[in-house]
Amino acid sequence: MEQLNVKERIILGIDPGTAVMGYGLIKEMGSKIELISLGVIKMEKIDDHMLKLQRIFEKTVHLIDNYHPDCLAIEAPFYGKNIQVMLKLGRAQGVAMAAALSRNVTITEYAPRKIKQAITGNGNATKEQVAAMLQNLLKFNETPEFLDATDGLAVAVCHSFQKISTGKSGSKKSYSGWETFVKDNPKKIV
Repeated sequence: MEQLNVKERIILGIDPGTAVMGYGLIKEMGSKIELISLGVIKMEKIDDHMLKLQRIFEKTVHLIDNYHPDCLAIEAPFYGKNIQVMLKLGRAQGVAMAAALSRNVTITEYAPRKIKQAITGNGNATKEQVAAMLQNLLKFNETPEFLDATDGLAVAVCHSFQKISTGKSGSKKSYSGWETFVKDNPKKIV
């Protein structure tokens, strides 16, 4: 009879990028998950970086308004050698986070290695291995046009797995608005 009290939640996962942003939405019902949607937002044809950020913000808000997720799980930028690429990825992530915060959606971020580990059991898995595991887990056949879509989906599934395995809503700190973020991160504010 416990099944009647199973809490459902919708998780939006985002893999931020300035050329392509991947996203995936899942519905979690207790320990079961099902695919709602996945896709990509393409920005290769936009030359102006600020316009790309605007598109990321608008599309993220649109996804939130359309699907009403309970939370956002987002991939943290990895540490690369090219500082300009890191800066642009950080901005893309920040704009997606700001879109979620503007709609009072809680946010949890995950390192790429943590996501791969949660999905495949291997923190060094390839994008193809992650996509294949997700196809098997969520029973979908269509191959996404870009692996960025399954990367976004992987973040959502990773977030769901954290709750299932720990009984909590994630392994990293979540924020429900700017005030809590600022209060918990005074050194990040200039």
